[in-house]
Amino acid sequence: MRKEGTSTLKVAATYIGTIVGAGFATGQEVLQFFTKFGAMGLAGLILTTVMFIVFGYIIMDLGKQLNARSHLEIIKYSGGRLLGTIIDIIITFFLFGGLAAMIAGTGAIFVQQFNLPSISGNIIMCILTALTVLTGIKGVINSISFVVPFLLVSIIGVSIASIINTPPDISATGQVVGESGLITSWFLAAVLYVSYNTLISVAILGPLGSKTQNRKAIRNGAILGGLGLGLGSIMIYLALSGNISEIAGLEVPMIYIAGSISSVIQIIYAIVLIAEIYTTAVASLYGFAARITDIERPSEKGRILVIGSSIAALLASQFGFSNLVKYLYPLVGYGGIVLLVSLIYVRIRYRGSKKMY
Repeated sequence: MRKEGTSTLKVAATYIGTIVGAGFATGQEVLQFFTKFGAMGLAGLILTTVMFIVFGYIIMDLGKQLNARSHLEIIKYSGGRLLGTIIDIIITFFLFGGLAAMIAGTGAIFVQQFNLPSISGNIIMCILTALTVLTGIKGVINSISFVVPFLLVSIIGVSIASIINTPPDISATGQVVGESGLITSWFLAAVLYVSYNTLISVAILGPLGSKTQNRKAIRNGAILGGLGLGLGSIMIYLALSGNISEIAGLEVPMIYIAGSISSVIQIIYAIVLIAEIYTTAVASLYGFAARITDIERPSEKGRILVIGSSIAALLASQFGFSNLVKYLYPLVGYGGIVLLVSLIYVRIRYRGSKKMY
């Protein structure tokens, strides 16, 4: 039992760590997707919690049944040849875009918190990510699961302190948050939020499911992971709502909120935040490289691919962090809806069968 409990917690931590990257922990995702809708944005976050649990379980269970080494086995099975190919292109594109966003997010933190050039943060994150991915999936999972508890404690702690100091005012939030034109309702925001996050997480959750001990650990890990994501999102939402006029135009709003509590807490949060951005950058680069070649088998081709992709993402990161969250994420989310529908179809089609896949 103890061994399975550890496996369940690692599944949950890896799930959370794959999704909780720069956009989430900085507060930029919650700001762009939910805060603008006021009270209904909170309803959207509750819906995303349920959806994260459901789709996390489906993906990891599929990964175990198919013994997946990358996202390709899962999407080909759930979407068929035509849709599977389309979804594969979208995922591969977004994995690269997600990596660029994580690198950009690090640069934004270096500017806002440390008054250092953004390129210095970009380069450091680029190098650390490439070195980790070169160690393979074991190094990826270990790096992610180690950081997650620290980040959740930091997010919840900072949010609670902020809520106590400045109570949320969810009725006024929509008046100051800018529109991207791609998110028109709280329900659509919830679907797109889960959609693009599923696209980036499937690259890690598929192989993770294949290495998990049993389906009970997968189920419990998906539940714990989804609840952790939901709790963290809601706490960020409430904290942002109490400081909306001050943080609406910032690249890293949660850093400002941490600083309003204490300068020491601000520094600690910035460090933990960088560590969490690192885990999502690692997941993005691993998924991207694993789609193109078998990076679990050391080879010159694999090393060149990892290094070359990192450099290309470093260049793409110069587009800007908030711009990537505002435009790239919703755009990819629309494409990712196809994946969500395919996963639901597979689950319903084989429901009740002893051998589902």
